[in-house]
Amino acid sequence: MRTSSGLLKAIAILVFLQVACTGLFALHTRAPYRRPRAKRHVRVRYLAWSPVLRGSHESMLRQNELIDRLQLPRIANDDELVSLELQEMLVPVTETPALRLAQHLDATRRYCRSWTRQFLTDISEAYYQEFGKPLWVTSLVRTVEQQHRLRRHNRNAAPAEGDITSSHLAGVAVDIGKGPMTLRERQWINRYVLPLQQEGLVEAAEERRQACYHIMVSDRYEQWSAEKRNAAVTSLLAPEPAHPKTLSDVPPPQILPQPAQLPATQEAPKSDGQ
Repeated sequence: MRTSSGLLKAIAILVFLQVACTGLFALHTRAPYRRPRAKRHVRVRYLAWSPVLRGSHESMLRQNELIDRLQLPRIANDDELVSLELQEMLVPVTETPALRLAQHLDATRRYCRSWTRQFLTDISEAYYQEFGKPLWVTSLVRTVEQQHRLRRHNRNAAPAEGDITSSHLAGVAVDIGKGPMTLRERQWINRYVLPLQQEGLVEAAEERRQACYHIMVSDRYEQWSAEKRNAAVTSLLAPEPAHPKTLSDVPPPQILPQPAQLPATQEAPKSDGQ
């Protein structure tokens, strides 16, 4: 019994020494040094958004007032859209060297009002003459159903009902893509459209979240454009005004040759007659 008790005491002492030594080494154990990561200061630049063609709530109201004055319907669905196209209340927009249509536009969505098409023809031809490249159209007529679907993933889109509904629903608006444009080309668009807006012929806005210009065209534009073209033709056909002659236009006097003078010592030949 004494031997077993002594053995147990020896085991207990060994366990105690092992635990004590482990704790002693743990007090002097050092964790590896890690250099703290340097904080990166990211500078965020906020560019001031100050477009020449700025959209507003008042502009949306004016667009809807024009639609109501013309008694144009907001096209509800595809059936109404096709019906208006068959009645030629909406006219097709076709591609030209100066005008291109986005590939996502279905055949039934490549329509608008006649005065809107005339505006597209005028601005695209002028743009092509200036830069030698076409304008891109990204949106024309829409339906109310299409506008509801658009607003699900684009909160910047105009509502489909109310006082500020999208003017695309009446076929009087067009979106011109500005993504492929250079700064100089965008400045040209501003200079072209701004005078028309000041005359009340269009309502334009440069979109911030979407790379496009939204332009609604007034029905007065068609007559204004025709008068402008007629005036240009008249000026080309008009005869040039007659300018009064000046001293520089009068030819110099002709100097006639003088008869030969006979020498003083020589007599003139006598005539046989009297």
